[in-house]
Amino acid sequence: MSIKTIQEEIIDEFSMFDDWDERFQYVIDLGKTLPLIEEKYKIEENTIKGCQSKVWLHGEETDGKIIFTSDSDAIITKGIIAILIRVFSNQKAKDILEADTKFIDEIGLKEQLSPTRANGLVSMIKQIKMYALAYDSKK
Repeated sequence: MSIKTIQEEIIDEFSMFDDWDERFQYVIDLGKTLPLIEEKYKIEENTIKGCQSKVWLHGEETDGKIIFTSDSDAIITKGIIAILIRVFSNQKAKDILEADTKFIDEIGLKEQLSPTRANGLVSMIKQIKMYALAYDSKK
């Protein structure tokens, strides 16, 4: 499935909720579905800098696509990274690099976050794009 299609699905899912309490509960529920990172990758170099809470992200290329796993010690943050992994995992590096993240604005997530969490969200996206850049440059 393409990045754009997944983003559209997420926009549709968030539009089903009437208020942000329901949406945050959904974000928390999504965090419970996060493909968890193996303990051996919970190391300092996989920690996303700029996040208020601890977030680990690992990406591995398999069959030309990057598979991301992650974890966080905070439930909302875990949900946020779960959304990003749903969009960007199992995609080609080139597609990740070319993708926009307007869907985050469309669901209104960024404006609902505290400034430190919003900065963390930007850092998560940046780290995902860095993985894609690293794998893309190996070609």
